[in-house]
Amino acid sequence: MADTSVELCGIRLTNPVIAASGTFGYGYEFAGLYDINCLGTFSFKGTTHKPRFGNPTPRIAEAPAGLLNAVGLQNPGVEAVISQELPKLKACFHKPVMANVSGFSVEDYVYTCSMLDQEPQVGWLELNISCPNVHGGGMSFGTDPAAAGAVVRAVKAVTTKPLIVKLTPNVTDITAIALACEEAGADGLSLINTLLAMRIDLDTRRPVLANGTGGLSGPAVFPVALRMVWQVARAVHIPVVGLGGVSSAEDLLEMMLAGATAVEVGAANLVDPYACRDIVLDLPRVMEKYGIEKISDIIGAAHG
Repeated sequence: MADTSVELCGIRLTNPVIAASGTFGYGYEFAGLYDINCLGTFSFKGTTHKPRFGNPTPRIAEAPAGLLNAVGLQNPGVEAVISQELPKLKACFHKPVMANVSGFSVEDYVYTCSMLDQEPQVGWLELNISCPNVHGGGMSFGTDPAAAGAVVRAVKAVTTKPLIVKLTPNVTDITAIALACEEAGADGLSLINTLLAMRIDLDTRRPVLANGTGGLSGPAVFPVALRMVWQVARAVHIPVVGLGGVSSAEDLLEMMLAGATAVEVGAANLVDPYACRDIVLDLPRVMEKYGIEKISDIIGAAHG
């Protein structure tokens, strides 16, 4: 029988399939469709210190083989997440969950992470450093090694849970950011976040998204994500979670061969709400097809 289990930062997963933040709500939204405990885990909706309404509409646009979004981190704020969302999540999901955290200053990240670190069901903190640093001229924390290192160091000082830092692909050298995060104490890395992109409406001659630009996800970004996972996994000594355009068990195996310990599935959930479940169910068949008995054995195997 195929062994699909992996260990991510000291926590065992029954399989490496993780539903990605922003595509799976707080879990209970999908629990009415299938038993979400079949997943390795999921990363819940990006949470900030204060409530956020998000960007003006339209904030979703289709693209060939993908999707653009500029939702703007809409969420009720960390205190409401803890008091209202997590109890509903606990009723339908009985495994450690990944808490995705966003912020616009180091202080934001520190406050939100310190709050979620106290929640028993939170297994990992996933730090989204693609947010604009309001004290740094609006540049994303994730585009500057010094800024990335500073926020990781500050969060590690107030938390005890494993810290996985989610990296932006909108940089010249993603390995430089990855190494800065590792040096600052990150326990793991997840990549990639969305690629900056846009569409223009030919009738109005204006950008389709009210925000102008948005983040591209879906199958179109998979080869880029795979390349970056390959590069980062070769450069660091901490676990890597691969994501970006994954929509099948075969894609998952590619990510793991490139060096991913676990794999997040994002935009595919918005196309087919059963996507994660179907990947979990199909994984033993695909492992058998390629002669894989224990999935953890193939992590980074393509590196030679």
